[in-house]
Amino acid sequence: MSPVLAGVLQLLALIAALALAYRPLGDHMARVYSSEKHYRPEKWIYKAIGANPSAEMRWPAYLRAVLAFSAAGVLFLYLLQRLQGVLPGSLGFVSIDPDQAFNTAASFVANTNWQSYYGEQAMGHVVQTGGLAVQNFVSAAVGMAVAVALVRGFARSRTGELGNFWSDLVRGTVRILLPIAVIGAIVLVACGAIQNFAGIHEVGQFMGGTQQWNGGAVASQEVIKELGTNGGGYFNANSAHPFENPTPFSNLFEVFLILVIPFAMTRTFGRMVGNLRQGYAILATMGVIWIGFTALMMWTEFAHHGPAFDVAGGAMEGKENRFGVGASAIFSVATTLTSTGAVNSFHSSYTGLGGGIQLLGMQLGEIAPGGVGSGLYGMLIMAIIAVFIAGLMVGRTPEYLGKKIGTREIKFAACYILITPALVLCFTAAAMALPTPPNSMLNSGAHGFSEVLYAYTSGANNNGSAFAGLNADTQWFNSTIGIAMLLGRFLPMVFVLALAGSLAEQKPVPETAGTLRTDKPLYTGLLVGTILIVTGLTYFPALALGPLAEGLAA
Repeated sequence: MSPVLAGVLQLLALIAALALAYRPLGDHMARVYSSEKHYRPEKWIYKAIGANPSAEMRWPAYLRAVLAFSAAGVLFLYLLQRLQGVLPGSLGFVSIDPDQAFNTAASFVANTNWQSYYGEQAMGHVVQTGGLAVQNFVSAAVGMAVAVALVRGFARSRTGELGNFWSDLVRGTVRILLPIAVIGAIVLVACGAIQNFAGIHEVGQFMGGTQQWNGGAVASQEVIKELGTNGGGYFNANSAHPFENPTPFSNLFEVFLILVIPFAMTRTFGRMVGNLRQGYAILATMGVIWIGFTALMMWTEFAHHGPAFDVAGGAMEGKENRFGVGASAIFSVATTLTSTGAVNSFHSSYTGLGGGIQLLGMQLGEIAPGGVGSGLYGMLIMAIIAVFIAGLMVGRTPEYLGKKIGTREIKFAACYILITPALVLCFTAAAMALPTPPNSMLNSGAHGFSEVLYAYTSGANNNGSAFAGLNADTQWFNSTIGIAMLLGRFLPMVFVLALAGSLAEQKPVPETAGTLRTDKPLYTGLLVGTILIVTGLTYFPALALGPLAEGLAA
């Protein structure tokens, strides 16, 4: 079988698996967030934290709860790393330096999982399982909660109440993420991923000497890292490491885990607003972009010219022989079009245009299908921008799902889409202008610039992957990327929740003959075009200096 055909068949199998899971999972999540029943374990959690799960919150209260919970998570994870040297189960590792501890705490709480350290050489069992793995669950649940709050803003009328954050957080963790993670961990263990609390041990000869690895609860952390679109690996090689991702089947299963909740949440959206066709329109938009990016990535990596590439069947540098070009391309697009950041190949070794595709996938806002929760609310923001543009074309006040998109709503949406590009471009410019940060670049020229641009794009968009040629373990990059991750995660949430509150207060507008049908293919095309044009206008100059210049020079 040719490598190209193998890649296409894997893509088709993945689409079929996602299609089978779409309806049951989407409906289940809608029931979870619409139910008024609280299970006994959930009641124990509410009692422990002193929360009333039945009390409705307006958007300022919902936002305060999100920020307070996340701030507590940053503080707890920071202290856990700083105290690692005196904790049991540390495997002899010392405490983490302050700047790196801050960067890691910000990273995992922001659902970014950017790692400027070697996991197997820095973090013991307590920090990995009691700190990082826990944040993999709750940071994902926070994103889902904010998305559901926005959906309620569309579904409700004449009220500013958006639900209860504590209830949404606990239900998302206990009823959605945890059950799937348990089943997924069993599958990964069956495939060969390790799951233990072993210490450091020798595994054999390596280049004339012995090689040492430590064990760990890898399978359980691996599954939630993908399912929650987190991305932080137990080992530095991430999902290219055989302990995390041992077989081609486990590789495809991990891609499935990355995509299944973000895609299924479009059905949850349709079910909660009472119009499944609206969910299908959002799904179609996500699907068109995802499949288009995957096809383009496979083409650039298979078709790259040169004798070595022809012999290998494609651009194999930096890719695992276990997976090949096709599976690596599928994984790469899935992880950069979502906020996952996990890698099964070396992104810096992709062709110039392949690296540009990865960058553009993140710069779209990671909305096709995006992270758990963040992909849906990001896409809904773009849907509002699209109907606003359509309204300008015909001279009519735009409406979406029966809600008027007025001055206030469009300001919130505009602020949302401007925050991340401002963070990325300003921090990249500062890093390139100052004398010290460029010393961290492995390469010079266009590829070196791409390393820095990729780092801040990954951080501000809460992705977490890296070109890996950049030495980001410096005070400058640890601090600035940490700030970019926190601002890139929580500032947009301010405007999402403010928009949700504004929409929930409105009286529904009856549909007329002049109302734009947002559940039709025409609107899907408009939405895809809006996403690509807005992103292209924002990032094209930076992309031209980096991956485009490199690709055209190849």
